[in-house]
Amino acid sequence: MYALIVPASTPFVLLAVVMALSWWEDHVLPTSPTEPAEPPAEAPFTPAAPAQLPQLLSVDTALTREDAGR
Repeated sequence: MYALIVPASTPFVLLAVVMALSWWEDHVLPTSPTEPAEPPAEAPFTPAAPAQLPQLLSVDTALTREDAGR
């Protein structure tokens, strides 16, 4: 019966460890500033114009062009 205690309690022990580390991170570790001291020197990225894709012919246009050549 005691052999079942360790496997059954493992998830709870792991949960307690994660919660303790989370508390330790929030209360013991020094906090970093939430905002940077100065704005970034780079200009914001603006994407170039999207590439123009070739226009596909519709099925009707392709068939009529093929028939017109005969």
